[in-house]
Amino acid sequence: MALAITRFTSHETQETPPHAVLFLHGYGADEKDLPDLMSFLPDLPWYSPRAPIDLGGAYSWYRAEDLLKPTVTDVAESTAALWAWIDDYIPKETKLILIGFSQGGLMATQLLRTRPERISGTVILSGFMALGELLTDSELEHLKPKVIYCRGSEDQRITKEAIATLNTWLQTKTRAVTKTYPGLGHSVDERVMRDVFQYITSQLG
Repeated sequence: MALAITRFTSHETQETPPHAVLFLHGYGADEKDLPDLMSFLPDLPWYSPRAPIDLGGAYSWYRAEDLLKPTVTDVAESTAALWAWIDDYIPKETKLILIGFSQGGLMATQLLRTRPERISGTVILSGFMALGELLTDSELEHLKPKVIYCRGSEDQRITKEAIATLNTWLQTKTRAVTKTYPGLGHSVDERVMRDVFQYITSQLG
């Protein structure tokens, strides 16, 4: 059976908003995990889908032998399922501001890599990326979108190798702003959200 997004939560303020936040939760979480971050952000409509793979009350975006080293093939089906859901529920005229945490940060890069023209902002929180090349990567390198990548200096969940891979890719394909926060683990705090607020505000213009 093909993967599909079956549950989500949202707050829609108008029929066809110019921008909307799309939250992408991490491994083991669900659609309720990230929307509270809106209290730190500009007043925008938002959507938060649940990842399609049920782990028994917790959810994942993909299956892979090593969860920190998925390939673009490992995440292709979930990427397609996410785009199918977006096409069904979010007006095509609405530009997406992606906010992905951990595994959700990987999914944010996948959306950016596959349909960069639909994305007006990408926020990667404690994230990493899928390994391998996509045909659309060359388009992304041409567009060089501005991305913000935030991570804690004490994050023990994401390996140094995964961090280095993401950083190298971001510097090649995007205009990335990378922020590292002393003392922060695999999480976000007010320092992170202040920087995310400023980034999103700059992208709305």
